[in-house]
Amino acid sequence: MVIVMKPEATAEQLQEVISKIEELGYKPHVIYGTTRSVIGAVGDERGKFVLQSLEVMDGVESVIPILKPYKLASKEVKKEKSIIKVGNVSIGGKELIIIAGPCAIENEEQIINTAKAVKSMGAHILRGGAYKPRTSPYTFQGLGEEGLKLLKKAGEIANMPVVTEVVNPEHVDLVCEYVDILQIGTRNSQNFELLKRVGQTDKPVILKRGMSMTIKEWLMSAEYILSEGNRNVILCERGIRTFETATRNTLDLSAIAVLKEETHLPVIVDPSHATGFAKYVPCMAYAAVAAGTDGLMIEVHPQPEKAFSDGPQSLNFNSFGKMVEKLRQFASIAEKI
Repeated sequence: MVIVMKPEATAEQLQEVISKIEELGYKPHVIYGTTRSVIGAVGDERGKFVLQSLEVMDGVESVIPILKPYKLASKEVKKEKSIIKVGNVSIGGKELIIIAGPCAIENEEQIINTAKAVKSMGAHILRGGAYKPRTSPYTFQGLGEEGLKLLKKAGEIANMPVVTEVVNPEHVDLVCEYVDILQIGTRNSQNFELLKRVGQTDKPVILKRGMSMTIKEWLMSAEYILSEGNRNVILCERGIRTFETATRNTLDLSAIAVLKEETHLPVIVDPSHATGFAKYVPCMAYAAVAAGTDGLMIEVHPQPEKAFSDGPQSLNFNSFGKMVEKLRQFASIAEKI
């Protein structure tokens, strides 16, 4: 249920409603709007109509059932777009946000040089993998905590927020010490214990779409994070698995349009993992901007041919710079700064 407060409702009246929701056995989630506040009451679906009694409380304008299965991610709860702030970067606003960096952190020189390069070319956030969940147990698995330290150092040198993937609930506290944004990768997008754990942090979370996920399933995964109290979720379309073999995955740009209708959460696109080939990344990035993405996540490496992980889909510095220059034209047409 959504409890809509009157514009003139006082803080005391709001607190009384919150207390009553908790008394009835539901979890309140307050969303402060520009003109009024609303409270999402989440819990056992079977007895939700008991919440209808809240309509008689002072300060309450109406109580409305949430029809979507993803309650807190739905626009039924929050009609305004969510804008997620990380330092001086705002994701979901008017500016096209570019997240760039290597698939895996390999050494200090590599990550620091990449940070300086992508920042100088227009990137806003530095990415880099410290823990790498790989299909084969014999491939590079990442540097772990040493990689986290290098990522944080590179971000500080380049004055950029940093993001890395967390793969284990037990690592969440450690990763939070070093990074500004947590990433949930495609293989963990339905790891519900991990989703709940990152939902208990105060760090923004980039939730990648599972390789075989429907949009509804993806939003339900976001709901796990939101329901634990973390409202700062960013959805990342990274391609889905189809019968096509010409690209690594099939980039579903129509998902952007659907998500803009269904949810208030920001949506970004990862054309690197979607295509699997560096030569296809720029054109898919341009297409994503035209489709309305709030940002892009691009793999960039100083020497892709020597990369420990995902070299074929990584842009070198020169290619990344050229792409960003052209992106500005598409962003202008799409009314993104």
